[in-house]
Amino acid sequence: MEDNFHMLLYRAFHTQRAWLGPWRSALGLGPGQPKLLRFLARQGPCSQRQLADYLEIDPAAVCRMLDTLEKGGFVTRRAHQSDRRTGVVELTDKGAGAAAAWQEACRGMERQMLRGFSPQEIGQFADYLRRARENLREPAAPAPCDKEGTL
Repeated sequence: MEDNFHMLLYRAFHTQRAWLGPWRSALGLGPGQPKLLRFLARQGPCSQRQLADYLEIDPAAVCRMLDTLEKGGFVTRRAHQSDRRTGVVELTDKGAGAAAAWQEACRGMERQMLRGFSPQEIGQFADYLRRARENLREPAAPAPCDKEGTL
């Protein structure tokens, strides 16, 4: 078994998603949607652009997510004239309830994941993850190319 950081992180992420998957499904949510609802619960009404920036995805992908969430009764949108991307998105009561339930599921997952860790280790672990993410947000070195300029 590989134990490099890439594989350890991937396997931890995959296991976390598998642990939370039944909760997400029970709430009637698709991938990425709980994060969107939690953002709205914390920040309040906002634009699709703000959601795309927070989720670090294309605005068109946010629009598709919102279409599904709106049909499911989790959010409402108030559009400006003909451009839905410039409107305001907000949670419905159903969406707020789902966001709260998701947060509780995440707390349960964290309790299980961090069982046996000291408070100091938990703080260090969180710091390591924040720092690793920031390091990866820096521009990457160009990929190596052969003499013909291909990968």
